[in-house]
Amino acid sequence: MPSTSAHEDRYTLYGAPGSGATPIHAALTLIGAQVDTVDIATWESEAERERVSGVNPMRQVPALVLPSGEVMTESAAILIWLGDRYPEAGLCPAPGDPMRSRYLRWMVYLPAAIYSMFWVRDEPSRLVPDPAAQPAMLERTAERIAHCWQLMDSQIDEPAPYLLGDRISMLDLYVTVMSRWTPGRRRFYRVAPRMTRVVRRVDADPRLAEFWAKRFPLSPDAAQES
Repeated sequence: MPSTSAHEDRYTLYGAPGSGATPIHAALTLIGAQVDTVDIATWESEAERERVSGVNPMRQVPALVLPSGEVMTESAAILIWLGDRYPEAGLCPAPGDPMRSRYLRWMVYLPAAIYSMFWVRDEPSRLVPDPAAQPAMLERTAERIAHCWQLMDSQIDEPAPYLLGDRISMLDLYVTVMSRWTPGRRRFYRVAPRMTRVVRRVDADPRLAEFWAKRFPLSPDAAQES
């Protein structure tokens, strides 16, 4: 895929702060592209889901309108595409790089094993109509998410200093944002000690300081959620 001048490209990103749009917005910030945001929290109400239906028939975020006018959905696909489109940003291993297979493995693992849990957690009645049974579902999905983080942490190489080596990547951004979701950072720190060092490093990246403050600040309460 040919590279392009990031500063000349303008995107429209659908998705509220803290949603799956957040790692994409962080990536575009590092790339230096222009981004217009449309904040839609589809987990909050049917009205919010309807707002995005004309862009994504799945009525989910994120959705990214490319400079060409094409719409992309699915956070992992968007991140992978952006990494390949802007190789000068150095946010992913290039095709042929020995780290490419590891990168693709974990970029797909995150939405398949963890992100997918939130579709039912956001609205338990989708799969568990009985309100009395929903607390057990929420507890078990939280346990499943923590277990998946633990499995990933046990299989990655020792971060040096990032998950794929000495440079921040799309994978680091993805993990950093998702690790702030349920069951929360305190649990993540316990089950994923090696990745903990990475997410704290990304939290503190000066290039993202303004972005985090505006779009997804890590509050003390969020960091301590159990």
